[in-house]
Amino acid sequence: MKYAEFIDSVSDSRLDVCRAVFIANREKIKIKKEKTILKNLEKIFDATLKIGIEKGFQAMTMRDLSSEAGLSMGALYSYFSSKEEILRASLNEGRKIVWQILDEFIEREKEPIAKLEIALEVHLFLTEKMHKWFYFSYMEAKNLNPEERKNAVQNELYTEKLIEGILIDGQKKGVFRETNHKLAASVIKAMLQDWYLKRGKYSRRNITVDEYAQFIIGFIHPFYLNP
Repeated sequence: MKYAEFIDSVSDSRLDVCRAVFIANREKIKIKKEKTILKNLEKIFDATLKIGIEKGFQAMTMRDLSSEAGLSMGALYSYFSSKEEILRASLNEGRKIVWQILDEFIEREKEPIAKLEIALEVHLFLTEKMHKWFYFSYMEAKNLNPEERKNAVQNELYTEKLIEGILIDGQKKGVFRETNHKLAASVIKAMLQDWYLKRGKYSRRNITVDEYAQFIIGFIHPFYLNP
C-alpha cells in the first residue's frame, strides 16, 4: 500500500480527534452548536501543537493559546479550564484514533507476513499524517501527571505488543523464525519512531514515507522469514 492510498482510505484524523474530545466532554463544553465546537477544538489543538513544538508545553500559557487560536480567553475557557486539560484530551483521544486505525487495517489481513507489513506501513503512514501530534506526544509525555504518563508509556508498549503478537503468531505458523520477539518488537518500534522524531534528516535526503516503509520491510524480511 502507498501513502496516497492510505490517505484516501481513512477519515480526517484531526476531525476525528476533535469529535472524540467533544463526545467525551459534552457535559463540560459550554457551547451548543457542534459545528462551532469542532471548528474551535481544531483551532485549539492546532495552536497547542504549534506552540508546544516551538517553545515547549511548560512555557505555553492559556493566553498564548488564545492568541494563536484566534479565540478570546472567555471562549477558550468555555472549552478547557487549563492547558493540562487540553494536553490530556488531545493525547488520550489521539491515542484511541491511532489504535483503532491500526487494529482495523491489521484485522483485514489473514497471513502473518501481510499483518506485519501492514502494521509497519500503517504506523508510518499515521506518523506522517499526524506528524505534529506524534512528535508532540513523545516530547511532552514528561509533563503529564503520573497517571497520564503511565498511559503514554502504555501507548508506546501497545504498538510493540501488537508487533510482538504478530511475530509470535508467525513463528507458530512456521513463517517466522524463533528469536526474542519482545526485543525485536522494541527495535522495530524504534525504527518506526525514527521517522517522526528525526523527520528533518530524511527530508534532507529526499526520502519519502513510502520509500522508508519499503526499506524497513525489506530490512526485516531476511531476518525474520523462516528459511
